[in-house]
Amino acid sequence: MKEQLHEAWRTNNTINFQFVEWIDEEGMKKTLSTRGGRTVYEQLFHLYNVRMQWLEIIAKDIFKKYKRISRDEPYSKELLFELFENSGKSIEEFIDKSWENNGKVVSFKKGLIPFVSYLIAHEGHHRGSIY
Repeated sequence: MKEQLHEAWRTNNTINFQFVEWIDEEGMKKTLSTRGGRTVYEQLFHLYNVRMQWLEIIAKDIFKKYKRISRDEPYSKELLFELFENSGKSIEEFIDKSWENNGKVVSFKKGLIPFVSYLIAHEGHHRGSIY
């Protein structure tokens, strides 16, 4: 069951990698918002930031292993790949840690599987805003 949860998370992360690969630099600067919302790059960067914000709350020991990046960081496809690679691994590490603790998640009372489901749904929502 734990491996299935890992696989679900990896599938979600792979979709993020595909978005980064498929969208060119000009596309990264665009937004579908009519009110000046986030660009595609900012949407993708937001996904990383939410992962890190949650890790800071639920697993400070894991959070400390990874660097925080300013959202004002200039566009870089390589940076996005690195951020999704590292934060993806950090969530997998958290899955293992929580699994060993009977699926408990600090500040997320419903537990590990609903937490990972929330992350996947949140990221899917933002990818939908991009596409």
